[in-house]
Amino acid sequence: MNPKNPWPLDPILVVDDDEVVLRSLILGLRSEGFDHLVALSDGQQVLATLKKCSVELVLLDLSLRGMSGFDVLVQIHDQYPDVPVIIITGNKEVDVAVRCIRHGAVDYLVKPVEKGGLAASVRLAMQAVELRRVNRRLQEGYLDDRLRHPEAFSEMITGNERMRAVFRLLEAVSVSPEPVFITGETGVGKELVAGAVHRLSGRRGLFQSVNVAGLDDQMFSDTLFGHVKGAFTDAQAARAGLIAEAAGGTLFLDEIGDLPAQSQVKLLRFLQEKSYLPLGSDVPKRSDVRIVAATNQDLLALQKDGRFRRDLYYRLNVHHVHIPPLRERPDDLPLLVDHFLHEACVNLKRAFPEVSPELWRYLNHYPFPGNVRELRGLIIQAVSIMRGRQLPLSLFRQLKPGDVSGGEVGDLGAAGQIQFGRPLPTLRHTEDLLVAEALRRSNGNQSLAASMLGISRQAMHKRLKNSPSTGEQ
Repeated sequence: MNPKNPWPLDPILVVDDDEVVLRSLILGLRSEGFDHLVALSDGQQVLATLKKCSVELVLLDLSLRGMSGFDVLVQIHDQYPDVPVIIITGNKEVDVAVRCIRHGAVDYLVKPVEKGGLAASVRLAMQAVELRRVNRRLQEGYLDDRLRHPEAFSEMITGNERMRAVFRLLEAVSVSPEPVFITGETGVGKELVAGAVHRLSGRRGLFQSVNVAGLDDQMFSDTLFGHVKGAFTDAQAARAGLIAEAAGGTLFLDEIGDLPAQSQVKLLRFLQEKSYLPLGSDVPKRSDVRIVAATNQDLLALQKDGRFRRDLYYRLNVHHVHIPPLRERPDDLPLLVDHFLHEACVNLKRAFPEVSPELWRYLNHYPFPGNVRELRGLIIQAVSIMRGRQLPLSLFRQLKPGDVSGGEVGDLGAAGQIQFGRPLPTLRHTEDLLVAEALRRSNGNQSLAASMLGISRQAMHKRLKNSPSTGEQ
């Protein structure tokens, strides 16, 4: 991958047997930011290149020496149907244009081609390629729920199926250069998700992040775009902004809903043109950085209030990923508690504590407005005040339970009683349901499941061994 290429991993072939025209096309595309280009002068070279490597796009003249451009188009369409071809020719005849489109050309441009028109055609073709690629990855993900790159999500502790669906979506959209928009409540791990997007993308540049909340317009511009020496009173030396530092990589903009109106205009212009002006400079710089933005706010509501630009919203919201709150994935609680306990014990040099079954009663009925971040803080604080080997419950007793609906075995009603449907289950069936649910929430960890049920690890093992309905785990 060329980190300077604003488009994708594979080259664009520019094919014309007129050296002057070929040079003009190459220079025009490079001035628009397309520098991963290969210049060719005949059709045989095109087919030979396609046999050797993947190609993103072919710009093809019809009037070539030897093999005609039309014959090359037909062979590309037959042998490499996923490679888009844009015809660039001096032939203005409508029937020729129609014939080319019928044989797979995505566009037909007549010479002389304006630089802006050529760049716009290439961008549209690239966007279509990326859309097909993402759709294909999504379809593959739905047909096969296995993660292709589970290592990219190693920082996120979960066994929840909704989170796995999020991971599959991230794998699908990671190949696209378009922005990713992450929504979710405070503390769900939006920056971790942004980091996973960067790792999955294969981009060689850095991952940079900034929280834009509280930045005024000048601070925002300086942080992202940088400045030249003398741009303002304290600018004694030039400074590269985060966009330059993340070249070929990913820039994560957190709390995007708090961005000031003037800054929204500048960000929109950057997303549209892929270029920016450092403070104090009138020479634009181009960038291929991939933008990932996140918010815990409702941007549609902010639009109605006039606090967020509609056009910027649609520019950012190309690939939307929503992270469910912790209260909607209670099966993750045992995994997270176990992880945070180990983390806290290592950092605080404490022995791993004994966990009272009472802990789960408090955690399972608390809505966690601060989500995973809040849970981590509670666990660290509990370990820090721990005396002996028993995890103190004083912090967790202060948690106010949220609304819990009843109706199934295991749900608590308003009076703290289990709510049953009709008919009543047998005692053995109820036990089996409780054990199965505890194992599901603990992701098969028998020790954690036993702790949740208030029994010993040995009793759990014996229960599983003797139960024909649950079986050995």
